[in-house]
Amino acid sequence: MVLSSPHSSRLKYLSLGVLVLQTTSLVLTMRYSRTLKEDGPRYLASSAVVSAEVLKIFACTLLVFIENNFSVQLLKEEIVNKPVETMKLAIPAVIYTLQNNLLYVALSNLDAATYQVTYQLKILTTALFSVSMLGKRLGFYQWLSLLFLMAGVTLVQWPTESEGDSEQKILSASSQFVGLMAVLMACVSSGFAGVYFEKILKETKQSVWVRNIQLGLFGFVFGFVGMIVYDGQKVRQSGMFQGYNTITCTVVALQALGGLVIAVVIKYADNILKGFATSLSIIVSTLISYFLLEDFNPTGVFFLGAVLVIAATFLYSSERKPASSSAIKV
Repeated sequence: MVLSSPHSSRLKYLSLGVLVLQTTSLVLTMRYSRTLKEDGPRYLASSAVVSAEVLKIFACTLLVFIENNFSVQLLKEEIVNKPVETMKLAIPAVIYTLQNNLLYVALSNLDAATYQVTYQLKILTTALFSVSMLGKRLGFYQWLSLLFLMAGVTLVQWPTESEGDSEQKILSASSQFVGLMAVLMACVSSGFAGVYFEKILKETKQSVWVRNIQLGLFGFVFGFVGMIVYDGQKVRQSGMFQGYNTITCTVVALQALGGLVIAVVIKYADNILKGFATSLSIIVSTLISYFLLEDFNPTGVFFLGAVLVIAATFLYSSERKPASSSAIKV
């Protein structure tokens, strides 16, 4: 199936645009929520992951009901009566759950610049998994664009000496190592799970919202078990929703929205374009930090990185692959 109709193209770029906005908002609010000092216990990352999965399930279920005149027959046929198809989502669900928890660990142990730069390794892992699992063929200029993108994002997020020194005084060597390992594991898991989910979506005619319900159900189970195992004592002492406030609820909502937007993106585009959208969102968030939050001073290195990222985006999109190599049989 080749998604080349004007309607599919509009959906592709619209979903990418929404993903940029969602990722930008999530980065800013999540980082703020993990550094905000307040009285009482901080909210549990594992609880936030579970809450986001529940919200995503409710949203997808509502969308399925709307599309099917509020009939539950489709959900019964696709989820209950097709256990084998449903079980296919267990693998990406457990990996996504692990990845979401790892990102909270990373943001709690690394400064924003180091986290954002290192996390862009997921673009490369996604490309490698796309080639090995989906049989995609990237041309020379597309591989070159990936290198440009990595260099550009690194330059955009390159910390200044003063920022680096101040962060190093706060963060210990052990926490730096924990944060780095969390980001690296999240990059590998993000690439594999994203491509695996893309393969499932593009090899079936099943609704993307039904697939997200299946994914969310497994994600809720794995996330809840993880919360009980690692934070069970804290949950028993102060409850699952300890430390929740407006910012926390916003982070949970943005995480749930991100899962829906990403599902649309990999249905009508692909995971590598999703990586470019995420990288562009980092530039947007940096600009917002400068013009609105006034906590960032752009340098020549920043502008050079921005140019490289924009050039990489156009370079990747400009090369057209033959239909035989880009088509996916369903």
